Amino acid sequence: MNRVFNPPSVRKPFGAYNHGLLVPPGASLLVTSGQLGISPDEKIPSDVTRQAELCFQAIGAILKEAGMTYADVIRISGFVTSREDFPAYMAVRDRYTLDPKPVSTLIIVSGFTRAEFLVEVEVTAAKVF
Repeated sequence: MNRVFNPPSVRKPFGAYNHGLLVPPGASLLVTSGQLGISPDEKIPSDVTRQAELCFQAIGAILKEAGMTYADVIRISGFVTSREDFPAYMAVRDRYTLDPKPVSTLIIVSGFTRAEFLVEVEVTAAKVF
């Protein structure tokens, strides 16, 4: 079981995440590449909510292939192209994350490899098998 760290000397998290997680010895780590909001048939939705859903669905498939679930995710890094998309991205992220909440970083970027992309998400997961 991962240990959660939110020291009282550090401001409470802004959202549904923890400041630190300690993974137990012997855990296997899975690190994903950034997943973009594109479907297997190459369709790219025009809004950040649907793109974020595709990102998290792709991550879910990777986790499943590795014998893991969203309960094993310890870190999420999200990248969006607009500050205004922050709440929509967070709403999707919060639907997928489980307790204990992972640590999380969100960065506003100027763009991705194609102008249509609005969000990219990568995760790290850990599980003792």
